Amino acid sequence: MRQPYNYNHQVHQSQRSAFAALFLVLLPIFFPNLFAPLGRASPSLFSEWNAPKPRHLSLLEVALHWKTPIKQLFDLWSPLPNQGWKPCIDSADTPSLPERSQGYIQVFLDGGLNQQRMGICDAVAVAKILNATLVIPHLEVNPVWQDSSSFTDIFDVDHFINVLRDEVSIVKELPTEYSWSSREYYATGIRATRIKTAPVHASADWYLENVLPVMQSYGIAAISPFSHRLAFDKLPVEIQHLRCKVNFEALAFVPRIILIGETLVNRLRDPSGKLQASGTAVLRERTDDTEKGRAGKFVVLHLRFDKDMAAHSACDFGGGKAEKLALAKYRQVLWQGRVLNSQFTDHELRNQGRCPLTPEEIGLLLTALGFNNNTHLYLASHKVYGGEARISTLRAMFPLMEDKKSLASAIELAEVEGKVSLMAAVDYYVSLKSDIFISASPGNMHNALLGHRAYLNLKTIRPNMLLLGPLFLNKTIEWSEFQHAVINGHKNRQGQMRLRKEKQSIYTYPAPDCMCRA
Repeated sequence: MRQPYNYNHQVHQSQRSAFAALFLVLLPIFFPNLFAPLGRASPSLFSEWNAPKPRHLSLLEVALHWKTPIKQLFDLWSPLPNQGWKPCIDSADTPSLPERSQGYIQVFLDGGLNQQRMGICDAVAVAKILNATLVIPHLEVNPVWQDSSSFTDIFDVDHFINVLRDEVSIVKELPTEYSWSSREYYATGIRATRIKTAPVHASADWYLENVLPVMQSYGIAAISPFSHRLAFDKLPVEIQHLRCKVNFEALAFVPRIILIGETLVNRLRDPSGKLQASGTAVLRERTDDTEKGRAGKFVVLHLRFDKDMAAHSACDFGGGKAEKLALAKYRQVLWQGRVLNSQFTDHELRNQGRCPLTPEEIGLLLTALGFNNNTHLYLASHKVYGGEARISTLRAMFPLMEDKKSLASAIELAEVEGKVSLMAAVDYYVSLKSDIFISASPGNMHNALLGHRAYLNLKTIRPNMLLLGPLFLNKTIEWSEFQHAVINGHKNRQGQMRLRKEKQSIYTYPAPDCMCRA
């Protein structure tokens, strides 16, 4: 039996979380001696879960009490106007599906959900190029998260096959005579049917010259690795259209993911308006016409700030010498020290916009853009480096911040709990349904949603990293100067259509390949 959503419990939980966040933010300011030993500690004594002292205190003090002008609020929450582009993926001259396939093609996809999503689109395109029958792609177990979720756990396989039935022949599994062609078979030796030399961004001709002969000889070809193995340029129009058709129409999530996603979206929108009662005393009690006009709207923040990213960036995040040594040790374990950024200083990296935004910095950016402490903000993230201690400053600025676990009960999340790909799918769904989406740093989810939301003409804010790096290095900058620079530097980074350039991903920039003038 479904456990009912306890609204009053959520209100009190939000209040407690907001007060706790304020306490964590202010504690190191008023009692600095309590945190002084951290900087002198050895790496073995360093804990990423300690609350770091705010690094931009003068900006934070203003942001915590900032009142956004009504016009800025109106402009921020207004949907994008019609930009003169529409989806255009059904070609009148698309070749009909041949009666006889050249053979079966398998692909094995590694990476996270969004990297695998792009690989699936490429696999369908390659099957079309080769006139092959595609076996539903195999999703590799992620070595970091140990998630064994399969294609059918995430995507509606019947919908996938049905949408593409006139384009490509697709089967759920191989016939009995080819059942030997498995992940285990290719892991135990060199096999003639395995293609493991596919270059990154290979051309259509490469597949015709190197994969088709194998398939014709053995009736099957298995390509591994396959991520990013098809070019974005010099392909027939119908192949480009097909890639977008897979991405934007054929890849639908399974019903249980949609159900959880819709539950979260409905609770974020809260048509009854009861969420106004939650939060802390810093919330405004007034509800003017502008507030009413954006009632039920929410923004999704994809906070890319996990430990791997923090270590790989080689940037300084305020934890002192102990943190630097701890992240360097972690970097050595994971990448044997082979990290390009480690040869640069923190100052150089930030000037180049190569440091991920911390929760504190993304909060300051959001406030400068016009989001205020009445904003319903959904946090799409798996694990944040430093946990709640690191997020506390962001929560103090946005006390109505929610995530999956604050919006839904453990029973409601039971089917996806502990399965990173399924949790990411829920976040993707909620992100696609949001009024505004912003990612703290570029990455596969950022790129996938940037393209999907552009296809649907939805507002997406792209942080200007080259601008923000130097701004946050300036420790004497005042709020007015900071906000002016942020607003001017993001005027044309809020969902305006950008046409794909050579070598850029069709999944990030679907126009003009998959869109045409309205």
